[in-house]
Amino acid sequence: MPNVTFILPDDSQMTVAAIEGDSLMQTAVDNGVEQITADCGGCCSCATCHCIVDTAWLDKVTPPDEMETALLESAIEDCQPGSRLSCQITVSDDLDGLVVKVPESDW
Repeated sequence: MPNVTFILPDDSQMTVAAIEGDSLMQTAVDNGVEQITADCGGCCSCATCHCIVDTAWLDKVTPPDEMETALLESAIEDCQPGSRLSCQITVSDDLDGLVVKVPESDW
């Protein structure tokens, strides 16, 4: 099982075992990351699963498609280079050790 570290808004860290094939959003929800509310259930339509992928991992996650990019640009005020919707990142063994920052929720 790949491990994922979530850096929470208070800078505390939570490292969890993820299930390969699950979305990063599902991993966050299953492990009680409260700031990832995932209101749309992973349909890439609400941006309540916004996270920021650590720059060291940007080349290892699949790049965002046009729909994700458009939603991020329209819904997130402080979009950063690593800003992603966690529902669009599929966990794999290649992502073992992935680090993502969870910003304070705007919702």
